[in-house]
Amino acid sequence: MQVSVVGRHIEVTDALKQYATEKIGRLEKYLPKTVQAVITLSVVKKVHHIAEAAIKSNGVLIQASEETEEMYSAIDLLIEKIERRVRRYKEKLVDHKHHTGRTEGPGTAASSPTEDRIPQIIKTKRFDLKPMQPEEAVMQMELLDKDFFIFSNVINGQVNVIYKRKDGNVGLIEPAQ
Repeated sequence: MQVSVVGRHIEVTDALKQYATEKIGRLEKYLPKTVQAVITLSVVKKVHHIAEAAIKSNGVLIQASEETEEMYSAIDLLIEKIERRVRRYKEKLVDHKHHTGRTEGPGTAASSPTEDRIPQIIKTKRFDLKPMQPEEAVMQMELLDKDFFIFSNVINGQVNVIYKRKDGNVGLIEPAQ
């Protein structure tokens, strides 16, 4: 696992860097060896200590952030949160690999309302992507009365997504180069 610890508005001491690296090293049992982890430590107004982590593994990005009044406790809480997310991600991978396609009958553990339910893909839709300008895609999305619209961007030839934001505006998602 490649770990880098960076500081924002704080000088990261060797002890702090070693502490964060050792803590995130606990995740190696869940992840492959070719993982990149970036831990960002920052301080706001000398009171708010913020620890953030971003882990890239096989094209998946897992992020978490924690804020406390002390940096070491922020790191501890961050590692607990990111470990839960990594475990959940690995459990989903294992469930998908071992999924047999059978549905479980009533009275089984999967039908228990207290157990976390993993969403299942219940419908697959295929359609042709028409090359268009983002403005035309916005108009098409509104005509269809949908929250998002997938299209082929005529400017760069890539697949893009237009979506309605909670503030009433529209967002555009483009793949990274």
